[in-house]
Amino acid sequence: MSQVKSTKELDRVLGRKDLMSIAIGQTIGSGIFALMGVGLAMTGRSASLSMIVGALFVILISIPNIFVGGTIRMRGGFYTQLGLLVNKTCSGFFVIVHILAWTALALYALSFADYTLAMIPGINKTLVAFSVLTFFYVVNLLGIQSAARVQNLMTLAMVVALTVFICFGLPQVQPGYFEGPDFMTGGWQGLLAAGALYTWAIGGANVIVYLGAEAKNPTKDIPFVIIVATLVIALFYALMATVAAGVLPISEVANQPLSVVAAKILPRPVYIFFIVGGAMFALTTTLNAALGWVTKPILQACVDGWLPSGLGAISKKYKTPYIILTLLYLESLVPIFFEFNISTIGNMAVILNNVLFAIICFSAIRMTAVIPEIWGQSKFHVSKGTLAFWSILGGVATLGQTALLFSVLKPYEMVGNVVVVVFALGYAMLRMRSGKVNMEVSYEEV
Repeated sequence: MSQVKSTKELDRVLGRKDLMSIAIGQTIGSGIFALMGVGLAMTGRSASLSMIVGALFVILISIPNIFVGGTIRMRGGFYTQLGLLVNKTCSGFFVIVHILAWTALALYALSFADYTLAMIPGINKTLVAFSVLTFFYVVNLLGIQSAARVQNLMTLAMVVALTVFICFGLPQVQPGYFEGPDFMTGGWQGLLAAGALYTWAIGGANVIVYLGAEAKNPTKDIPFVIIVATLVIALFYALMATVAAGVLPISEVANQPLSVVAAKILPRPVYIFFIVGGAMFALTTTLNAALGWVTKPILQACVDGWLPSGLGAISKKYKTPYIILTLLYLESLVPIFFEFNISTIGNMAVILNNVLFAIICFSAIRMTAVIPEIWGQSKFHVSKGTLAFWSILGGVATLGQTALLFSVLKPYEMVGNVVVVVFALGYAMLRMRSGKVNMEVSYEEV
């Protein structure tokens, strides 16, 4: 292993199919299995329509990312965007929050262990979580193509499992689905509120922006994948919602997991396949995808001096940032072995990442001032007013969701989020003043 220390050295091997698989695998996670029943309680059988509403919300909020990601290759993902369009200190703030927030890798391993425990009572949960995290850590050490191949296989199995649920379930949907008291139980407000809730399950495809350094044609493929993956996922979810809401009375499925309906409509062997190939693979594809993209802004931060340069060593053979991957792996083992609460990990990750995402949305406005010539030639070019409208809309919507989530946190969770933000800001300001930061240009016109 040699110490190549630049995102320029990463292999540009990811085509549209690979990016699509990563985006779908990253997005289909525990969210749909946890949130389906909650949405059914809010809107009843119109949950399927709420899925489409949720997809439109996600795409609208993602438009600033499409404008920027469709204009330049960003080798550090959103880290690069903030350094370019806001200021250098903002990039430093971003990378520290990013590192601390992605203790959430443990969340996927722990959730996977919960499903395993449900199927095999008495099995050691900590051992299962440790094993699955270790497996995907090793897969990602062996290169992005290795991880992509595993991702493609798991995503295929997951799509088959969800399709089986739909195919077995649709013929069992009771007549009069769009009629009666079980449809739009919360009126238009309930329909829209459920759509907003489902954005947490449908959103996520925009993380492929972090793979700009390894994409063959990022400005063409990334915008396409964000939109298409979101719509494909929403369609699948809408069909699943139809089954979840239409087979049993709403009173029996409201606030209940999908396994309640699955147990009713699927033969036992098929039910097991659905739990493994659907629920469990949904978690492992998200974990695998995250291990592939979470490292990229950290690697660029090592190049730029925000972190010790030695941490950014890249394997000569596999072109993977093996030290960063190992440190993230060790960081994620802490919640597993110390049995942290899953909801606390999830809330920390969502809120901290939302703070970053709001800044990212607002920053798109600055393209007209910072890269006017490149932006002027972009196939996504719009007027300054239109760009400002979508950027502000995305940022304000994200801040609104963040405030809503923050308001329901436990006091110690609120303190934890504030401490992370203050620490990250303080670190970034002190490191910037130290003179050790020398940010290279990590974006490219394609």
